Amino acid sequence: MSRPSPRFSFRRVLFHVVAILVIGAVVLGGYLFTRYRHFADAPVAGLAQATQIDVPIGAHLPAIVNLLDERGVRPGNPYFWRLLARELGVAGKLHAGEYALEVGLTPRALLKKMAAGEVIQHKFTIVEGWTFAQLRGALAQDAALQQTLSGVDDTELMRRLGDADLPPEGVFLPETYSYVKGMSDFDVLRRAREAMRKVLDKLWTERVADMPLKSPYEALILASIVEKETGRAEERPQIARVFLSRLKLGMKLQTDPTVIYGMGANYAGNIHRHDLDTDTPYNTYTRTGLPPTPIALPGKAALDAVIHPADTEALYFVARGNGSHEFSATLEAHNRAVAKYQLHRQ
Repeated sequence: MSRPSPRFSFRRVLFHVVAILVIGAVVLGGYLFTRYRHFADAPVAGLAQATQIDVPIGAHLPAIVNLLDERGVRPGNPYFWRLLARELGVAGKLHAGEYALEVGLTPRALLKKMAAGEVIQHKFTIVEGWTFAQLRGALAQDAALQQTLSGVDDTELMRRLGDADLPPEGVFLPETYSYVKGMSDFDVLRRAREAMRKVLDKLWTERVADMPLKSPYEALILASIVEKETGRAEERPQIARVFLSRLKLGMKLQTDPTVIYGMGANYAGNIHRHDLDTDTPYNTYTRTGLPPTPIALPGKAALDAVIHPADTEALYFVARGNGSHEFSATLEAHNRAVAKYQLHRQ
């Protein structure tokens, strides 16, 4: 009786072993590939509510994964993160900054966001009609801004902005400014100053030939008065025309907001006849012409109203008590309006 060749048996065993190893490798590879795909495109584990991470400059991917872990997120296999970064071609290209982690965010989406530098955009709004003191107070309260101006007075601040001879009142454009973490209060002011310069310079080129204003700065001063006189957009061009007409005729502007500004800390919420009679550089009841500086931060609408005023012969206006004004072309008509809307209420 013949017996199987030992050599033949060894080959069969080797074949089976290799086959088992190959099959095992394929199964394991398939399992790992499935796990990897699930990792890359499934929501990051542990992210039950929106949060954020602040990635410092120079942080590499392992450090970022540790940051996720510190925020209570379960980032998963660090090797998968490195593999995903290579797949996306973003290894070594992740930007520093503050990133939002929304519920449902996937590792793939997060790495794409960081590669594109889609950091959190904070917003700071400069409100129309604020004084510069109010603007500085609001900047100082913004916790996301680096505070660099504490102890810096207005004169030094304007010098740093390149406007050493310019008072700060009114020269910053009211708008909402986006910024990222790491930007400073000075950065916001610099952008707002440049924005005001551009808007005012453009509008000034559109002025009519007979305008009784000598410079863009005078237009800014008048716009600040218009800003404080009414909150109604449709009235701004009418009010601007009243003041422009008065300037042409050499009449006093006689506007309460300038008197209030000149009173400073003495203003307690009400204005009296004594206040109107007390002379200050800003009292337009005792002095003709414009006050020496703006009295607030005028917005684009008030600036536009000064350059493009309404076509009206009105020289007077009085508050109706509902936020709007009654306009009159003659003093007689104005006195009747005062009697109707002011004396009657008193």
